[in-house]
Order: sequence, then structure tokens, then C-alpha cells
Amino acid sequence: MKKYFLAAFLLLLVFQANAQSRGIKIGYIDMEYILQNVPDYAEANSQLEQKAQKWKQDIEAKKIEIAKLKDALKTEKALLTRELIEEREEEIKFQETELLDFQQKKFGPNGDLITQKAVLVKPIQDQVFTAVQDIAELKKYDYVFDKSSDLTMLFTAKRHDISDQVIRTITRAEKRQEMTKKQLKAQEAKEYQEDVEDENPALAARRKALEDKKALRDKQLEDRKLAAEARKKEQDDKRKAAAEARENKKTGTVSANDNKEGEVDETEKAVDGTATETPKEDKAAAKAKIIEDRKKALEDKKKKILEDREAAKKAREEKKTQPKEEPKKEE
Repeated sequence: MKKYFLAAFLLLLVFQANAQSRGIKIGYIDMEYILQNVPDYAEANSQLEQKAQKWKQDIEAKKIEIAKLKDALKTEKALLTRELIEEREEEIKFQETELLDFQQKKFGPNGDLITQKAVLVKPIQDQVFTAVQDIAELKKYDYVFDKSSDLTMLFTAKRHDISDQVIRTITRAEKRQEMTKKQLKAQEAKEYQEDVEDENPALAARRKALEDKKALRDKQLEDRKLAAEARKKEQDDKRKAAAEARENKKTGTVSANDNKEGEVDETEKAVDGTATETPKEDKAAAKAKIIEDRKKALEDKKKKILEDREAAKKAREEKKTQPKEEPKKEE
């Protein structure tokens, strides 16, 4: 192990010396980080982890079953014959052997978990290797290491980490399969901009500042547009109300809005002498009551007039039937 570590250390020193003397460009990736951030792998790995949890539950259940067999044997051992004790001990041993075999089959060095994970990782690794080669050729890298491999890296500067570029390359390839030609052209332009910004962080910061300013301007314009629309609507409502009022004045009618308060005053003053508003149902009832009261008052007045006329007529007739007084004689 020490020899391996020393060889790796010397190799890094050689690379560093060559980089300083000949301008060699070195980068690295973190395979574990890349796998965690590739959607296809993350989803498949989650399903595999669910399987592993089920296997672990089966193992725990088997351990509990074996423990129960041991406890039962310990409790009943004094009552059992030697043959029965040996038979139960043999059964317990068989169960333990079966459990160990199951553990090795699922979680051993060549078990299902390792095998299925290797099958799962293989296509992603192939994509990573292809992406690394493309990036290395495009950006003139001489060496690209895997940080998560057995190679011990004593120090790694973040600016040499191309893991995010690899993830972007893999994601881009998946997106391209579903794009039209026009979308593909726009995507290529966007990718070119991102690649340029990777090489020049100051350019990325400047682009972000411009995008923030543009977003702020767009928001201000949107706010002004909404305010102008609100003012226009308010003016339109006022003009419409004024035109309606003029038209009603010409025709001698009153609009629903103008007549609303008048109806409230007329009905409620007639009912209780107040001018407070009532619901529409109460207004209708009050109006009907007013009409009924007026009708009754007219009938009563008419009846009284008729009664007065009848009384006057009767008085005249009685006066006519009374005998006339004879004039007094003079002495």
C-alpha cells in the first residue's frame, strides 16, 4: 500500500512538473457525484435500494426465527431426549447456514446487489467516458482523473473539476433526442454560451447581472402596463356612467344605480319614517304595503264622503216632512 501511495504521489509530482514546464492541462471528475446527479441512474438506483431493504428485512426475520428456535431449545432441553436435542440443534445449524448463504448471495462480493449495481452503472460509465473524451478534446486536457477511484489525490482545486460539465454533456445528449431542428439549433447556441462561461467566470457573472437587470426592467414595464390599464378602465367607467346619466335625463328615466337610493328612501320613509337601507325583498314588501295602505285610505275617504252625503240628504228630507209653525195672532 505504501509503495502504491508513493507511486501515485510521484506521478502527481511528475504531472505538476510537466504542467509547469510544458503547459500540460489536467482535470478531474468525481464519478460518485456524477452518478448521483444523472436522473436515469438515480431512479434505477432507488429501485435497487428498495430491493436491498427487502432483502435486509428477510434477513432480520430469519434471524428472529433462529433466535426463537434457540430459546425454545434452551427452555425445553431438560425435558428432551438426546436424539431430539441433536435433531433440533441440527435444524438450527441448517437454518444458520441457510441464512449465511442468503446473505452472501445478496450482499457478498459477487452478490446480487454488487452485480445489479455494476449492470446499472455500466451504461452511465460509458456515457461518462464518452463525455470526458469529448470535453478533453474540446478543451485540450492532457489528463483527466477520477477523484473517487483508488488513485489518491492529495489536493484538488475546484477549478479543475469538470464533473458538472460531464453531467451537462450527458443531459444535453438526452434532450437532443427529443428536439426539433430549430430547438436543436437554439440549444447548441445556449450550450456554446455555457461552455464559454465555464472558461471565463467573469463573463458568467456579467451575463447574470444583465439577466437580473432585464428581469427588473420587464417587471417594471409589466407594472406600468397594469397601472395604465387600470387607469383606462376607470376613465372608461366614468365616461360610460356620465353618458348613461345624460341619456336618462333626456328620456326622463332613472337608472338602476341612480334610483336605488330613491327607492330606499321612499319605501322606508313611508313605513317607519327612517332612511336606512333594507334588503330588496323588504323593499318589495314595503312598497306593496304602501300601495295597499293608500288604496284603503282612498276607500275609507270615499266611504266617508258617501256617508256624509247620505246624512245630509236624510236631514233635508226630515226637514221637509216637519209641520210648519202657525203664525201668532195679534191681540
